[in-house]
Amino acid sequence: MNALTRRLRALLLAACGASALLAALPARAAADLAATPPMGWNSWNHFAEKIDDATVRAQADAMVSSGMRDAGYVYVNIDDTWEGERDAAGVIHPNAKFPDMKALADYVHAKGLKLGLYSSPGPKTCAGYAGSGGHEEQDARTYAEWGIDYLKYDLCSLGEQLDKVSPPEARSIMRAAYMKMHSALRKTGRPIVFSLCQYGYDSVWHWGAGVGGNAWRTTGDITDSYDRMAEIGFGQAGLSPYAGPGHWNDPDMLEVGNGGMKPEEYRTHMSLWALLSAPLLAGNDLTRMSPETIAMLTHRDIIAIDQDKAGHQGDRVSSEGQLEIWAKRMADGSQVVALFNRSDIYNEIRVDFRKLGYRRPVKAHDVWANKDMGPLPLDYRAIVMGHDVILLRIR
Repeated sequence: MNALTRRLRALLLAACGASALLAALPARAAADLAATPPMGWNSWNHFAEKIDDATVRAQADAMVSSGMRDAGYVYVNIDDTWEGERDAAGVIHPNAKFPDMKALADYVHAKGLKLGLYSSPGPKTCAGYAGSGGHEEQDARTYAEWGIDYLKYDLCSLGEQLDKVSPPEARSIMRAAYMKMHSALRKTGRPIVFSLCQYGYDSVWHWGAGVGGNAWRTTGDITDSYDRMAEIGFGQAGLSPYAGPGHWNDPDMLEVGNGGMKPEEYRTHMSLWALLSAPLLAGNDLTRMSPETIAMLTHRDIIAIDQDKAGHQGDRVSSEGQLEIWAKRMADGSQVVALFNRSDIYNEIRVDFRKLGYRRPVKAHDVWANKDMGPLPLDYRAIVMGHDVILLRIR
């Protein structure tokens, strides 16, 4: 039996132990931990490996001063490259960029915010730093001692190992690895949001909740371009049955404010993520936001759509070429209806409200224009500009 086979077998055995442990532990309902999609900020999209203690503190300060905290953004998440070396006992320590992680967590908590970290179930992270494979309980205890509130757990080097075994083995090993960290986090007694990052591999929406995920990435990485954002966002069609309070489909972080898209394209980005009940994790530099970026990220009605307590994920209702209509049911009985124009030029989009369950003219509010539109006919038509959206709250 070679080293890889022994390692994979150990992970499978650990899964059995994790299942028993979970049954014995006091239950903390996932819905209590992530009753609505998590909101906050993540370092990777803008800063990548150029992240350090001072930068994180500055982002936390800006989250408060910009009004983002009061709008609901609370998680300040450090992505890859914070990790240092393990000591002789195997305990992970941050590298020189983060001299005192506990002090950083205390600073963030004092502002009414929460701190998140990143790791991998493999031996290495995507950037080649120390992962948590074989040290799950040690790392979970360390995170809890530091005061960590959120863990993004990225497949990375474990994925390279999975390529060497059969698909059924890979499936079992991957699920066991995520379950093992979930049980380790639970064992600490500290509520820590568990975010699975494995790019939608093996239809994670079918099993992510079963291994303790509060959110799971359904796609590869986003970039700050309309084409990539649209590919990811509109590609979420059909996944609505798998999301709800405590467990959310995650189409990756927001790019709003990074400068690669036009205002109407960022409007589409925010509208689609809100309809999808997606985690809203800003990925820009919060210390250098324009008033327009702040207004978009803190838009009260957009956030209300994303954070609606019913937890219904919206879905595509119809499509005609590059014109799409999406809808989301809200807790108060209303619906949010979005008219998306994915083409480069303006187009007329027709909405048949009868297909959404209405039998008489509807009352509508244009969310982005913040304008009551009065009664709309059941057969409604609107001109939508290229790469733009009209977002309606229907009652």
